[in-house]
Amino acid sequence: MSGPLPLRPRGGHPARRAEHGEASSADDTLALRLARPPRTAHDDDHDDDRPRARHAVALRPARADDPVDRLAAELADEAGAAVHAYEVAALLESQGLTGDRIQETYGHPDLFSLADAVFRRVPRNHPKPPVPPDPWRPDHLRCALRGLLFALPGTAYVLAQGAWGPASGLYGLIAAALVSWSWSQALSHRAYSRLAAGRHEAGRTLLAGAPLGAVAASLTGLLVAGPGAAALFAVGQSCYLAAAGLLLVLGHEKILAAALLPVVAGAAALPWWQPPELLRTGLPLLTVLLALAAAGYALRAALRATPVPGPAPRLALSLPYGLFGLAAGVLTAVAGQQEPYAVIVLTLSMGPAEWLLYRYRGLAVAALHASTTPTGFRLRAARALAVCATAYLVPLALGAVLVGASAPRLVLLGAVLWTALLLQAFGAAWPSAAPCLAAAALATALPLSGAVTTPTAQLIGCTAAASALLAVAVHHLGRPTAHA
Repeated sequence: MSGPLPLRPRGGHPARRAEHGEASSADDTLALRLARPPRTAHDDDHDDDRPRARHAVALRPARADDPVDRLAAELADEAGAAVHAYEVAALLESQGLTGDRIQETYGHPDLFSLADAVFRRVPRNHPKPPVPPDPWRPDHLRCALRGLLFALPGTAYVLAQGAWGPASGLYGLIAAALVSWSWSQALSHRAYSRLAAGRHEAGRTLLAGAPLGAVAASLTGLLVAGPGAAALFAVGQSCYLAAAGLLLVLGHEKILAAALLPVVAGAAALPWWQPPELLRTGLPLLTVLLALAAAGYALRAALRATPVPGPAPRLALSLPYGLFGLAAGVLTAVAGQQEPYAVIVLTLSMGPAEWLLYRYRGLAVAALHASTTPTGFRLRAARALAVCATAYLVPLALGAVLVGASAPRLVLLGAVLWTALLLQAFGAAWPSAAPCLAAAALATALPLSGAVTTPTAQLIGCTAAASALLAVAVHHLGRPTAHA
């Protein structure tokens, strides 16, 4: 018996009961159904001759003249929620039943005997616990803003229009960006780990790591592009990315959006007005200075927080996150080389991607509350994964069609990045980084060998990585302990 049963007295329509030949009286309206049939003298005589059988589903109507049945019907709601007869005994005792009344009215020798009889007569009806609030409810505005913050810095390149010089300068910017992305991924993981201890600890981590990342990226741009305008542009790019990563970790998305207003306004005016060369370089520089000032202000406020003593996590724990950033940057750069507008669509999708990461975690928690077996939870977790992945990839495919890009390649790239980010959110760092690194290696090495073209190499690498990541996600996220 696994559900609530009608245990309260209920009446029937006299005419309808007469049609079925049922006698109507005031007593036969009791609908108590017993969890097992009553024992008889005949049963007692044969107890020694045969094994006792449990009758879990044999039910009979209550006897109207049985006082114990009447008592069970009156206390059905409370007694049905009991898990042991002792709870029913406490309930009967709270009703003021005395030993004499138990013997005279109900024919039982003591309270516990009557409680056991009532417990056996009432089917179990355990109420479900209330559903707790979703701890992973996403912030819609914040996710949308973060998606824009990933895409809006690209307006600086539109505004500058080749201020970095020849092709070698562009390669220098790409190399510097790859170093910044990989460094910021590793630094963000370490800073978020320290943020769990306190803002002061996260601020110290960012103070030590962000300048080093900017210097490393700037030197990479200088080595690839050589001295000149491209190197200066790489320095500004590296400083902005370091400041932006710091502001995002500390939760200052709105301040970063305000710092981007100069380049956004300048790029928005391009269809109607061509700004002079001074503004084309001055507005991106102004954005960099604003971002650095905002990062300094946020960092100063974080360092003012009360220090919390405790050991820092090992640096090696952040290594797979940095390698994932490098692999994601390589895959995105390869896609942008063939279809630049596809990268814009992918960048704009990062906001919905983050929202769906939160949504999956909420659905997984709901699956934990709804499941009673490990297999049931695995099925619910897999279904939630399929729903969230589909909700991300279908709009991505539509965006690729709108800009005239290859939908299969963009969808596979999006599946790789989103699934890897989901696994990283659950602490599966190396299982998410390794397939992405393999895909990036295939996308760059196969075209150099002349075996296949770059689009085909990217398609092969992303297909293999997406398949591996999906298998890891189904296995890892199908365990209840992963969501604890």
